[in-house]
Amino acid sequence: MKKISILLLIFLLIFTTACTKNVETPTNTGQVEETQDETSQEQVEAKGSIILSTTTSTQDSGLLDFLLPIFTEETGIEVKTIAVGTGKALQMGRDGEADVLLVHSKADEIKFVEEGYGTERRDVMYNDYILVGPKDDPLNLKTDYPNNILEGLKRIAEKEAVFVSRGDDSGTHKKELSIWKTANIEPSGAWYLEAGAGMGDVLKITSEKQGYTISDRGTYLSMRDVLDLEIIIEGDENLFNQYGVIPVNPEKNPHVNIDAAIEFMNWITSDRVQDLIKEFGVEEYGQPLFIPNAK
Repeated sequence: MKKISILLLIFLLIFTTACTKNVETPTNTGQVEETQDETSQEQVEAKGSIILSTTTSTQDSGLLDFLLPIFTEETGIEVKTIAVGTGKALQMGRDGEADVLLVHSKADEIKFVEEGYGTERRDVMYNDYILVGPKDDPLNLKTDYPNNILEGLKRIAEKEAVFVSRGDDSGTHKKELSIWKTANIEPSGAWYLEAGAGMGDVLKITSEKQGYTISDRGTYLSMRDVLDLEIIIEGDENLFNQYGVIPVNPEKNPHVNIDAAIEFMNWITSDRVQDLIKEFGVEEYGQPLFIPNAK
């Protein structure tokens, strides 16, 4: 009987130990999973968010609406976009009001970096500017000067046809003024309207007034169905439009999220994202709105 009792006692001890282990195992697994989730969340929060100061053309064309959700999904970095003229975007960088810039006034961008406000500048993509105007083209610019923007602007000034300028110190405005200067014309008078607005609004105003304006091709193509305008002059070398990306220098503005800004720069200039840019607009417009050229 003693032997039986001892055997029963040993059996009960083994059974109790096994049950205890089975009960504890799920609890430990849950704690590990919870810890992993917390670590993953901490990693995402550590990357934080960035403010992207950019031009109205990248916003109005729909490019950023296409790219930024992919960036956030892949990196966990949220992006707040502020679309303004390039001059204002660069000033926001100087003032530390943005973490990274995507703009299109290369000479000003290079100066921005040389002054120490940006860590570096990389080419991202380009498109071109075009002169758009009334479909009946009363000045016959499309016939006489289809690829000559200087002669086209000279005739507009001579005839005092309505011309709508961005007038907002944007990259497009700077380009427009440089072309007028190359043509030896200082535009002024009732025919020359300075809108002080973004590209989308300027195109709408030009359409309403049946005038002429210089637009980036991407924004025009994205809006052409709601505009009573067509391309009048294109293909002139004076109309080239390069975009660049610049992280803001933390030595000037210590609070910027430089790690996330650099990650955005590397991401948008990567081969895979350059391919995404190349395909953007092809299905809807029959041509890309931007041509990638990051090196």
